[in-house]
Amino acid sequence: MQLLGRYILSEFKDRHRDANSQVDAWEAEAKTAKWETPADIKARYASASIRPKNHVVFNIKGNQYRLLVQVSYKNKVALIKAAGTHDEYMKWKI
Repeated sequence: MQLLGRYILSEFKDRHRDANSQVDAWEAEAKTAKWETPADIKARYASASIRPKNHVVFNIKGNQYRLLVQVSYKNKVALIKAAGTHDEYMKWKI
């Protein structure tokens, strides 16, 4: 997948250094992923939440942090929209 919005991950990692290795691992996997359907994501990330309009919420570092991504399966693009704590996630409009 082509990843757009990677600056969001960089900013997140600056604020939450305890999650850096998990974010780096997710980013490396997402770059090489060939997601064609939400089921492909669920097969690898069972705890991911599939939301409307091709949004996916990934849990980072257990359930401490969340990553919001919008996936264009047809174009093979994943747009990183937000990353934050569970409390921040509760305020996101998805």
